[in-house]
Amino acid sequence: MAPRVVSMEADGGSRGNPGPAGYGAVVRDPDTGEVLAERSESLGTATNNVAEYQGLIAGLTAAAELGAAEVDVRMDSKLVVEQMCGRWQIKHPGLRPLAAQAAALVGRFSAVRFSWIPREQNRHADALANAAMDAAAGRPATAAAPGRPATAAPTGQPAATSAAPIIGSDPATAPASWEPRPTFTATRLILVRHGETPYTEQRRYSGRGDVPLSERGRAQARATGARVAELAPSVAAVLSSPLSRCTATAASIAGALGDVPVRTEDDLIECDFGQWEGRTFAEVRQQWPGEMDAWLASPRIAPPDGESFTQVAERAHRVISGLLTAYPGETVVVVSHVSPIKLMLRDALAAGDGFLHRLFLDAAGISVLDMWPDGGVAVRTVNDTAHLSTLD
Repeated sequence: MAPRVVSMEADGGSRGNPGPAGYGAVVRDPDTGEVLAERSESLGTATNNVAEYQGLIAGLTAAAELGAAEVDVRMDSKLVVEQMCGRWQIKHPGLRPLAAQAAALVGRFSAVRFSWIPREQNRHADALANAAMDAAAGRPATAAAPGRPATAAPTGQPAATSAAPIIGSDPATAPASWEPRPTFTATRLILVRHGETPYTEQRRYSGRGDVPLSERGRAQARATGARVAELAPSVAAVLSSPLSRCTATAASIAGALGDVPVRTEDDLIECDFGQWEGRTFAEVRQQWPGEMDAWLASPRIAPPDGESFTQVAERAHRVISGLLTAYPGETVVVVSHVSPIKLMLRDALAAGDGFLHRLFLDAAGISVLDMWPDGGVAVRTVNDTAHLSTLD
């Protein structure tokens, strides 16, 4: 029987970055140093960071299988430790799914603590990873040295570095928010959800169907235009989803800004809800209960004949990357739908997938992001609707 608390060391690497890659992970009893589980695997061709995340995932999976309640994770990858603690952003899109998978595993424990350790204190996991890299490269495997003496600091003694904040435990231990240093000028994105439509009022799934603004939605669009003009007297561009509920909202905003041209962007279109289009949540729950549960549980699951949030996220990422390249240091208004805007905010806040079903975005709500060329992000506003109060 595994102890309630275990220590886990993980490592990964590649020969070539990218190149033949592999990972290793070791789960120990922190009191005795006894090895409770080992994991290693060749990954074919991959980068160092991908292999390191795979080692973390494998080690957390092994700890969960042992029934541990708390895990002390020790890795010599500064990047993985800092990203999992929320202090560094996950800039590379290829690492985000792996970080999300690791975060989901973290949520299975009552507490997970992350610490960086020097490579010499991670020899066992390093040996396992090197053996896996040898196998990926088609070379004779080096000995992984199972049963190597524990490198973890004995209980009651300080670790090599101070422990990182606990993830998945007391919110008071979460890293404090930070203000990016004003080394560069930020690109400001003003994200606007379109005004109301008949489907909005009836709470129906509204994806690719071109449902126009209602009378109230047109009034909301005018009010939103006035509010955006207050927030940003100088705007470089207004981008819009090609659907009419967005282009009409964008036109009102552009008019309030002095007739800034509106450019449509296909990647800003709403999620394709497939067979759920035009139906209420209750109707979908009644007719597709299993599919609904799966969709709520994972952003990789699509509605029948529809599109997954993972696919929408790829589109949203392309939009933001393009805007940062095309309009560095300028302000851009983006008029879109619930799903793309939620996904942009999820990534800006480094939030988990549960965020998508917990954040409510009102019709004509405004959110503001500042994004720096060095990767810094500041979320200034989420779902501001003060400008709509006079319409009630």
